[in-house]
Amino acid sequence: MTRTQVGIVGAGPAGLMLSHLLSLNGIDSVVIDNRTRLEIENTVRAGILEADSARLLADTGVSDRVLRDGHPHEGIDLRFGGESHRVDFRALVGESVWLYPQTDVFVDLANARERDGGDVRFGVSDTSVDITEPAIRFVDSDGVRQEVRCDLLVGADGSRSICRAQVPEALRTHSFREYPFAWFGIITEAPRSAPELIYAHSPRGFALISQRTETHQRMYFQCDPETDPAGWSADQIWEELQARVAGPDGFTLKEGPITEKTVLRFRSFVAEPMRHGKLLLAGDAAHTVPPTGAKGLNLALQDVRVLAEVIERALLKNDEDALDEYGPRALDRVWKAQHFSYWMTTMLHSLPGATDFDVRRQLGELRSVVGSEAGSRFLAEGYTGCWPA
Repeated sequence: MTRTQVGIVGAGPAGLMLSHLLSLNGIDSVVIDNRTRLEIENTVRAGILEADSARLLADTGVSDRVLRDGHPHEGIDLRFGGESHRVDFRALVGESVWLYPQTDVFVDLANARERDGGDVRFGVSDTSVDITEPAIRFVDSDGVRQEVRCDLLVGADGSRSICRAQVPEALRTHSFREYPFAWFGIITEAPRSAPELIYAHSPRGFALISQRTETHQRMYFQCDPETDPAGWSADQIWEELQARVAGPDGFTLKEGPITEKTVLRFRSFVAEPMRHGKLLLAGDAAHTVPPTGAKGLNLALQDVRVLAEVIERALLKNDEDALDEYGPRALDRVWKAQHFSYWMTTMLHSLPGATDFDVRRQLGELRSVVGSEAGSRFLAEGYTGCWPA
């Protein structure tokens, strides 16, 4: 049996960042995860950080690698009607975003916790939690049954959270929206096709042209959720991607060998409350968003920034009422991000059963965004996370 102040279920970026922030204030924690460190490192996820997220990693001493190896993007291209229209974040809101893979965020955080003597236990099994007398019970990677007792319990254990289920059904509200499409994603060994991300609306459906490194790129196109990626050849994939970005300006993608194919389903989801007694939820355990707005990882990091602050006041200053602030403060940002992600998704994707009116309305909306400083600023504020107070 181990005694600690904060028990954290989930050693992804949210759980590790919370543990790191708590340690800076002298608060002990134990973090557990049923995945091995290698499994998490090999899970490819989103790669766009808001400026505040990049600063959080650098300014709290996790790593300056995000500033050294990441790539600042000062805008994005909205491509429709076969033409690209740049939205200049730096000019509109004075901020950029950073292209920095979530895998690297995880590696930086895991290394920082190891460097600083953090108690992180990967590869556990048979996990259960008790929120009445807070405790985490599990079998460790050596097959030994363990119990961690704590003052507060944090569920940062992803969209299939076991912690979220501990909130009594009569007290919880789950808000969600399913989307009738998915993304067919690839990683290709090819040079960059563009210096910044391209969000493309086309008669054939949405496409996103992203980057990872100088030699490996990530691209997506809208597909049916039941699509089997194994049934698509490289030639078919490139034909589809090229068709979705084609236009009179002659823009084409730089092609190369495809090293990974996957279909990504998504939905919007929010669990409320984010605090129940001594249990607090963070990241995907409390909310998920469509990837269109690049909000998921950023919301998780902002959750734990707020959570670390209220936990410090509760445990070190005997202000337990501070915990009541967490949910409302976090949810204010969560619902803004839900709106932004839904807006981006429905503006750019082909919607089932869409009429000619629906398509022309979408194009009118896109023209309004790129043709108006106010419209472009709204997109820039949402994408960079610079929402007005």
